[in-house]
Order: sequence, then structure tokens, then C-alpha cells
Amino acid sequence: MASTFETAAEDVKALRQDPGNDAKLRLYALYKQATVGDVQGKRPGMLDLVGRAKYDAWAKLGGTAPADAERQYVEQVAELKAADAG
Repeated sequence: MASTFETAAEDVKALRQDPGNDAKLRLYALYKQATVGDVQGKRPGMLDLVGRAKYDAWAKLGGTAPADAERQYVEQVAELKAADAG
């Protein structure tokens, strides 16, 4: 049986409307924090704008407990689903 977090990760793929870059970066960062923990590796170079934005979004969540990141991810997806349906 899938957890609420796993279900939310699947639900976000089914959104009809693009939630926008800010929301996608936040979801990415929360997902990584929940599944991997604090940011790892080196910050991508200046020419890798997408990689750098993802890294920075994830780094901002440093120290957040994985369980808290999971909860925030599920809440964010629920908000996006509600906006998508309405």
C-alpha cells in the first residue's frame, strides 16, 4: 500500500495545469530533502541554470527533517490539486 507521500508524488504528475517554476522547484527540493536528506555534491556551474536553481532550492531546506519535508510536500501537492480542479 502506497504512503501518502508516494501517492502525492504520483498525483503531481497528473496535474493538468503547469504549476509554474517556483512551485516545481519547491516540490523538487521537498522531495529530495524527504528522500535523500540535506543537499549533496557541488553546486552546478553558472551555465547549468536549471541544475543550479534545483541545487539552491534544495540547499535552502538544509536541516529540515525528512518527515517534515514529506509533510510539506504532501500539503503542497494537495494545494496544487485543489487549484488544478477548480
